[in-house]
Amino acid sequence: MRGIRSGAAALAAALFCAPLAAAPEQAELCAACHGARGVSALEDVPSLAGQPETFLTLQMILFRERIRRFEPMNAAMRGIGDAEVEALARFYAALPPARPETAPDPERASRGRALSARHRCGVCHLADYAGQAQVPRLSGQREDYLLHAMRDYQAGTRQGTDTSMQAVLYGLSERDLADLAHYLATVPAAR
Repeated sequence: MRGIRSGAAALAAALFCAPLAAAPEQAELCAACHGARGVSALEDVPSLAGQPETFLTLQMILFRERIRRFEPMNAAMRGIGDAEVEALARFYAALPPARPETAPDPERASRGRALSARHRCGVCHLADYAGQAQVPRLSGQREDYLLHAMRDYQAGTRQGTDTSMQAVLYGLSERDLADLAHYLATVPAAR
C-alpha cells in the first residue's frame, strides 16, 4: 500500500510540475510577479495562466516595443525575441486558469452580471469570459487588477490597447466598476 501511495504522489508531483519543466527560461523572471504557475498573488498584478495565447503574445510585444508603458514590464521584455515571446505565451496559455479568490457577494455579483449583460462584455470576452484571440480572459482574474484596468481604460490612460474599452466603460460609476470587477473575478473559469 505504501508503494502505491508513494507512486501516486510521485505521479501527482510529475503532473503538477510538468508544465514548469517545459517552461521557457524567461518564465522564472515572470514568476516573481505573476506566480510560478501564472496565478498572481500580488495586488494589481494580473494572472497569466489560461489567457489566450494571441493576447499574451500581443501584450508582451506591446511592452517590449514600449507602445504599452509600464516600466517593470518594459524592462522585463527588453531584448526578448519573437520566438521567446511566443514560447512564453504558449506556456502561460497552457496552464490552468486562475480560480476565483473569493466567493461572490450575491448582491454585488447580481449588479455586476446585469452591467456585463447591458454592456455586452460577453460579445468580445465570450459568454464564459474565457477570452479569445487578442481579447483577455476575465473569469477568475484578480478583482483588484480588473478594477485597476477598468479605471485605466475609463480614464484613457491605458496605452497600446483597443480603444473600444474606453467607450464600453463610459459613464460607469466607481461602484459600477467595482461590482463589475467583483462579478468577473468570481465567475468560475471554464476550461
